[in-house]
Amino acid sequence: MGSNRYLLTEMSWPEVEEALKTVEVGIIPVGAHEQHGPNLAESCDAVRATEFCKLLAERLYPRILVTPTVNIGVSYHHMPFPGTITLRPETLVAVVRDIACSLREHGIKKMLIINAHGGNQQALGVAVTNISQEMKDVEIAWTQYTNFSTESIAKHVKSEMFGHSCEREVSEAMYLAPHIIKKDKIEKGKIIGMPYIYSAANGRPLGVSYTFDQVTENGALGDATKASYEAGKDICEEALEKIGAFLEDFMSK
Repeated sequence: MGSNRYLLTEMSWPEVEEALKTVEVGIIPVGAHEQHGPNLAESCDAVRATEFCKLLAERLYPRILVTPTVNIGVSYHHMPFPGTITLRPETLVAVVRDIACSLREHGIKKMLIINAHGGNQQALGVAVTNISQEMKDVEIAWTQYTNFSTESIAKHVKSEMFGHSCEREVSEAMYLAPHIIKKDKIEKGKIIGMPYIYSAANGRPLGVSYTFDQVTENGALGDATKASYEAGKDICEEALEKIGAFLEDFMSK
């Protein structure tokens, strides 16, 4: 176990028992297992969530503890591409609830879910609402960590449609987990477009159900050939700084 971070996957129970003397918040990383075009391994979202939370654990040691990553999420919209595995939304809600129950039993009453897959957002919102209603002594929040990276994304990402196997995600992978990048296969998204006028994507107002093969031929958005380590560092470090500030406030109240 690293001496400057608390990760449950690396700890024995006596080490956890000692850590609980200072831990104030449980961090729950959530990702997915789904196609990421030719550019990235299908584990991309789970790996990014894991590695991001490791950096967060180092920043806020010894006050936070990171659980194992929920590495499969709600990915029905990627099922036309081979290898994708999806949960039903209610399954993800149940898994997160059970993790929260376990943390609570060990005395952790504040929790933050760090999500790295857009398809999980609605289920996580339901999970947090349910947990808050069921466990009145628990304070729980969730975030899509790149929601905190608005300045860096505006600086580095110029594609109209981005957010999946694009210059943003590949840049993050360059910083967090370069081993998941298919370096000799990187290509820009072969965009078809959204299936209906005003369909929800990057701020459009209408939410409709669709699958990714309706939007892109190769499963990617944006232009991953424009990815860079610098962009990935800026995006991740901005999120780490702002989430760290939230957690300091969260722990103080």
